[in-house]
Amino acid sequence: MNLPDLAGLLGVGLILIAFAGVQLEKLEPREAPALLMNFVGAALVLLSLAYAFNLAAVIMETIWCIVAAFGLFKLVRRRKS
Repeated sequence: MNLPDLAGLLGVGLILIAFAGVQLEKLEPREAPALLMNFVGAALVLLSLAYAFNLAAVIMETIWCIVAAFGLFKLVRRRKS
C-alpha cells in the first residue's frame, strides 16, 4: 500500500466517523469537530484521487469539501457575532 492509498483510507475513515458520530448523536453536524472531519477527510480522498483519478469521486469529494468549508465559515461568522 502506498502513501496516496493511506491518505484516501484515512480520509474515508474520518468521513465515516463523522457520519456515525452524527447518527449516534455523539457529534453535532454543525459544529467544528464534525465539519473538520468531513473537510479533512474529503481533502485526503481528493489527494489520493490525484494519483488514481476517478471523475465521479473527484466531483463528489470536491463538493463535500466545499459544503464542509461553507459550514466552517458559517460557524466562524456565528461565533464572531
